[in-house]
Amino acid sequence: MIDSIMLIIFLGLLFNYLFFLWKVRAGLEKVTKQKSKSSKTPSVSVIIPFRNEADNILKNLMSLESQTYPLHKFEIIYVDDDSTDNSFELINEASTKLNIKVLRIPEGFSPSSRKKRAIRYGIEHAEGEIIVGTDADCFYTPNWISEIISSYDEQTGFVSAPVRFTSNNNFFENLQQLEFSGLVLTGGGLIGSNYPIICNAANISYRRAAFNQVLGFEDNLDLSSGDDEFLMQKIFRETDWTVKFCFSKDAVVTTSPNKSLTQFYNQRKRWASKGFFYKNKLLIFKLILIFLFYLSLISQPLLGIFYDSIFLLSFLTSVIAKMYFEFMILNFGVPFLIDKLNLLDFLIAELLHPFYIIISGVSGVRGNFTWKERKIKR
Repeated sequence: MIDSIMLIIFLGLLFNYLFFLWKVRAGLEKVTKQKSKSSKTPSVSVIIPFRNEADNILKNLMSLESQTYPLHKFEIIYVDDDSTDNSFELINEASTKLNIKVLRIPEGFSPSSRKKRAIRYGIEHAEGEIIVGTDADCFYTPNWISEIISSYDEQTGFVSAPVRFTSNNNFFENLQQLEFSGLVLTGGGLIGSNYPIICNAANISYRRAAFNQVLGFEDNLDLSSGDDEFLMQKIFRETDWTVKFCFSKDAVVTTSPNKSLTQFYNQRKRWASKGFFYKNKLLIFKLILIFLFYLSLISQPLLGIFYDSIFLLSFLTSVIAKMYFEFMILNFGVPFLIDKLNLLDFLIAELLHPFYIIISGVSGVRGNFTWKERKIKR
């Protein structure tokens, strides 16, 4: 009797996860077929909060200066978030064009909100109708702004776009590129299914009117993360604006993967820390079910070895089904996000995936992590 109940639970978790993946795949089918593009050129403000980015910030500026979007229609706003290196001095000296502003957050301005205060301060000094958010360690195609803005019609309030990890054919970097591409594609697919949950702050944009309508970050300023997902979810939930995913090669933003396991762990823990603060309680419940599915991938083989071999069969069924659906989703990322979908890298990533999800999920609940040389506590 207990065996049957446990099998039903495991199969239920599997079917729930496969349904989730089916929604992602269906959404990706939709966003990859979107053809309508606007020819309008609204005013744009690209806001880049930065902290200790001396190694990247000048290359970032060069990439932005190569944009084909009409020069008189966009501005670039760098906002220093209390850097302790010479990032501010470097970008301040290099920003000679009239459409570039370099700001430093005044002392006492929303001290507890960290990165969000830098974005807020940038928006307060921005003139654009469309706010484009990105990071100082990112690089762009010349048509990046043009491609993002072409996704806006009269009903669009928020546009998410792809972010790609570079890889020098290093094994650790290859795995990160594969895993990160999965997250980006999942976010895009869910948006395509009209169920926006995740996006990445390195490549988002939104109407200033939509930002003001939902009062920006007002209800989550005390949280260290979520300047992207919370805002997207609020605009979708609380307004009549639509949310889109711009799945185009020209819209892809490129950045570097983490250099160490410690950096990777802290980044994933930071991302996981915001899940329990989503306003949609049904969404939290669904995420818990997905977490339990990953937990079942650890418990099923143990039960199969020490209790009843039937659980080895249920484990094998879960793994094969998971791998098949995830491989199909990752195929959407070739070649935009993934250089090559290497089978060996995929199999290793699948082996590690449950452990990393469980560890980062549990650690994220605590909310304590180190990021940009700051020790952050929730």
